[in-house]
Amino acid sequence: MIEWTLDANSVPDWLRPPVIGHSQAGYRADLPKVATIELDRDDRRALRPRLLRLTPGGVFAPVAAGSTREWGNYLRSRYVRFDFSTVKTPGTYAIDYGTTRSAPFPIGADALTGLWHLINDVYLPIAMDHVAVNEAYRVWHGDPHRDDARQAPVNHEHIDLYRQGPTTDTRFKPGEHIPGLAVGGWLDAGDFDIRTQTQYQVVRQLVDAVETFGIDRDTVAVDWATRRVEMHVPDGVPDILQQIRHGSLQLPAQYDAVGHAIHGIVEPDVGQYTHLGDAATKTDGLIYDPTLKPYQRAYDARGGRSGTPDDRWAFTSKASALDYGSAAALAATYRVWKARDPAFAKRCLDRAQQVWADEHRHAPDLFSHGNTTGGPLDAEEFTAAVELLVATGETRYGERVEALAPAMLRRFDATATTMVKALRHMPDGYRRQVETAARDWAARAKVIEAANPFGVPITAGGWAGSGAVLNFGLTADALRRAFPTVVDTAPVLRALDFLHGHHPASDRSFVSGVGAMSKEVAYGSNRADFSFIPGGVVPGVLLLKPDYPENRDDWPFFWGENEYVVPEGAMYISLASAAARL
Repeated sequence: MIEWTLDANSVPDWLRPPVIGHSQAGYRADLPKVATIELDRDDRRALRPRLLRLTPGGVFAPVAAGSTREWGNYLRSRYVRFDFSTVKTPGTYAIDYGTTRSAPFPIGADALTGLWHLINDVYLPIAMDHVAVNEAYRVWHGDPHRDDARQAPVNHEHIDLYRQGPTTDTRFKPGEHIPGLAVGGWLDAGDFDIRTQTQYQVVRQLVDAVETFGIDRDTVAVDWATRRVEMHVPDGVPDILQQIRHGSLQLPAQYDAVGHAIHGIVEPDVGQYTHLGDAATKTDGLIYDPTLKPYQRAYDARGGRSGTPDDRWAFTSKASALDYGSAAALAATYRVWKARDPAFAKRCLDRAQQVWADEHRHAPDLFSHGNTTGGPLDAEEFTAAVELLVATGETRYGERVEALAPAMLRRFDATATTMVKALRHMPDGYRRQVETAARDWAARAKVIEAANPFGVPITAGGWAGSGAVLNFGLTADALRRAFPTVVDTAPVLRALDFLHGHHPASDRSFVSGVGAMSKEVAYGSNRADFSFIPGGVVPGVLLLKPDYPENRDDWPFFWGENEYVVPEGAMYISLASAAARL
């Protein structure tokens, strides 16, 4: 038994210093510019924020601009809004509030240009599994997990929301090596698992970025034959296409290995799960051979073998939701690769159509656990139908889209971007339904705008809400492009500003390396160094009950606030591109 004795101390008349929430990345001259000052609720000083511009002499001078209004109380703080949208002169600016000064930020025509480059150039390559990643004289990680993967034991609930059901649903026995899985995929986050939902979500998001914004940046060389990646070395292939291919290599490998999508591949024990540093040092890279003694190694015609059971486990209970999600991603991959590598693209489409046909020959497999077995079954099927419809134009997929549309309209916040993607392939009645839902969404967005000083959804779960904000902004952009008289550009900009520092608790950008002050202590693969990976997006502000918003900059191991995850990086590429295009 442990007893704690706490001594409380208070400082008379103490006030928490003001926080000037603003976009660390800056503002485009022709778009809205709003900062929000967060104050101690007892701070009743009658101060006014000032906008300052950096002069040629190197000093900040006040600019006569901006309007101030009291917003009111939110959570435990008082907020003041400062609108300086009238300022259009390019330059470097800062904001003063009393003795508090913000970091400098730009105003200019190109302030929102290229914000996503660090994710493309640095973060996504470092997240690639099953390849060595090199940056000039720095090795980010060697070629990890050459020994993937062993069949997980049955009736086993594992770490990180993985569970194996009463059967393997494969031809492999528990503990047996499953060949063919040591290819492609991204490490899920700061830890080292390959989560299938992450793979197909990121593939679809990157395909959407290609198709919507025409992204073709080339700064990374990928060689799958030698399993090597060189950062900052162009190779003639757009990086985003290479990332799409890398994710899509893991998905069909699962079908070749066991006949269906799997939950993922994850460490066999907590010791490996908490591994810090190079992923290639987490296992010995040699396939486990139970006939050998621990740490004994043998090399023969089959290759290297090891008596050390450090190989990751594959969780394989069949879930139709994962099959539909994988089919959707492979159909999307086909569209962006068919002109560059028709054979690879055709293999992806053939597999997607085969999965679709197989799933419609039997009752769905409903195994479900945590967040590793797919989303709602009807939503995953709808997504597959849409991606296959866009890829092929075949009527059978359109009919399924129409049949599932009523259910998707009932949770439009989560399905809007996918529903919009099908518009040009569907009849007028479908478009009218989506437009009605878009009008309802726009009304809800107005309610959200008034609910807090930042005008975006701020979630209250155990994982902070950058993902919800990204989805809010991307939904707004998709609906704006489809129905420009119904949804305007404001939610897109509010979402991006939130990620860049216009949020509660701090003014730090939640995208490492983007903005004058960004997350420099985060939960990535280098978290033990109290460092960061450029381009990583963290979950952000976590609301501690009842009313305390938190994002700690001194302790990277708060994963709910500071852990990079690949899907949010992919979403940021699209959101930043959308804002730059406005």
